[in-house]
Amino acid sequence: MKFETAITLKDLAGMIKAEFAGDPKHIITGINEIHRVENGDITFVDHPKYYDKALNSNATTIIINKKVPCPEGKALLFSDDPFRDYVSIVKKYRSFEPATKAVSDSAEIGEGTIIQPNAFVGNHVKIGKNCIIHANATIYDHVIIGDNVIIHGNAVIGADGYYFKRRPAGYDKLESCGRVIIEDNVEIGALTSIDIGVSGDTIIGKGSKLDNHVQIGHDTIVGKNVLIGAHCAVAGVTTIEDDVIIWARVSINKDLVIGKGAIILALSGVDKSLKGGKTYWGIPADDARKKWKEIALIRKLPEMDEKLNSL
Repeated sequence: MKFETAITLKDLAGMIKAEFAGDPKHIITGINEIHRVENGDITFVDHPKYYDKALNSNATTIIINKKVPCPEGKALLFSDDPFRDYVSIVKKYRSFEPATKAVSDSAEIGEGTIIQPNAFVGNHVKIGKNCIIHANATIYDHVIIGDNVIIHGNAVIGADGYYFKRRPAGYDKLESCGRVIIEDNVEIGALTSIDIGVSGDTIIGKGSKLDNHVQIGHDTIVGKNVLIGAHCAVAGVTTIEDDVIIWARVSINKDLVIGKGAIILALSGVDKSLKGGKTYWGIPADDARKKWKEIALIRKLPEMDEKLNSL
């Protein structure tokens, strides 16, 4: 998320009551998780395993729970609980804005777009030209939708990312402040859910088509002309490149890349990144021909066992 107005290091340190290292006039222009940070962003790190990754990332301001030397050109905020302070910043600059009507006055609706009865369009939503938003579809705040998009009934676009931190007393929520961006000529099936980016964008690329009951996790990027079948679940921070076909009831784990033109057959479970231009199947998903050969061999095991026992 980018701030509407840039913030100085000194002002932000005062807001979260933290010590800092760096130029007090150092400028912060946005807030983001480590996997999406850009120059000007602030991020957080609270585990030694990820200190180096955060300090060497594109983030120019880091909230950290250990006093370490400040990298050149960056700034540090020292906190006993970086997660808490990160969430407090999100809540201040992207606080919840209650709706007052079914289609918000702040929503921008393009020429020729039809909003069917009982659909909900939240605050600061932008919808392009010639779209159809069917009855009971829900579009949360800050979603951006291109031209010629169809969203079927009971789809939910922009719900919060599923991201929690374990505490002794339960779970603390990492508040979402990102967006969903749906590009031109996309079709979203009934009862499909596309979660907002935690602090970046969840993107559905131009020309892609999602069937019913599909789940797309936070910060996932779906490329152009991708087909995703019914009951598929794609976890957060995954990239699905252009022209991929995913058949029904496929589950894809987080932080993976599915290469351009890959085909994943129905009922597969994907636990690692897959190269493009190949067909995959199984749990865990692997080259489909290899999997079929393995099954053919397994089917021969009883016969082979009988032959061995008869010797």
